[in-house]
Amino acid sequence: MATFAVILPAAGQSSRFQHQQRKKPFADLKGRAVWLRSAEHFTNRDDVLQTIVVVSPDDEEWFKEKYAANLAFMNVDIVTGGDSRAASVKNGLAIVKPEIEYVAVHDAARPLLTKQWVDQVFAKAAETGAALLGVPVASTLKKVADGQITVTVSRESLWEAQTPQVFRRDWLEAAYAKQGKLEPTDEAQLVEQTGKPISMVAGSSLNFKITTADDFRLAAQALDALPKAAGLRALHPFQDEDPRLI
Repeated sequence: MATFAVILPAAGQSSRFQHQQRKKPFADLKGRAVWLRSAEHFTNRDDVLQTIVVVSPDDEEWFKEKYAANLAFMNVDIVTGGDSRAASVKNGLAIVKPEIEYVAVHDAARPLLTKQWVDQVFAKAAETGAALLGVPVASTLKKVADGQITVTVSRESLWEAQTPQVFRRDWLEAAYAKQGKLEPTDEAQLVEQTGKPISMVAGSSLNFKITTADDFRLAAQALDALPKAAGLRALHPFQDEDPRLI
């Protein structure tokens, strides 16, 4: 069985999120903090040997006190974040246990997962070396300059990247060693520049990241729409079933 560590970056400033006077990973989503809902998809898995939460230096003491019981029960490691997402993930990567083969990165503010989606992306990464969840772009895309449309961009072959993003540990370490001045928006971008192949696994539009207060309100509703095991096939992005009717 392949072994995994999971890094959950939660060190951002949440500058576009104003709700409950808390940063988005720590907001209460129907009785549980967003980061807890994200982490629990991994902490009970037999193939996940380590779960790492990366928090801002300003939040670390408060976080340890606020979630002491959860951290003890879930056996979660805490790491201090850096000045960027890439730096924060790198800090988490530095404490991954030596025996672990694969590293997954999952947004702490992306709580709407299912076991099957995690199973699929983990299995594909173990097969090919690297994989991430994503969905095909459905909307018409426009390039805009100074408030004016300059061109309509073809959405053919375009996918929206999600997380988890899962990589062979040595591939991700090598990607960070070659980072240079690149400030990637996700880990796949770092690995791409090394020339390693990365597989895309079809996920669901329900697996969105909470960025704004509107996203938070949608997430509260989407929790009830998440499919149970028997209904997961209907959430494939190329099918039209309404998840509420499953």
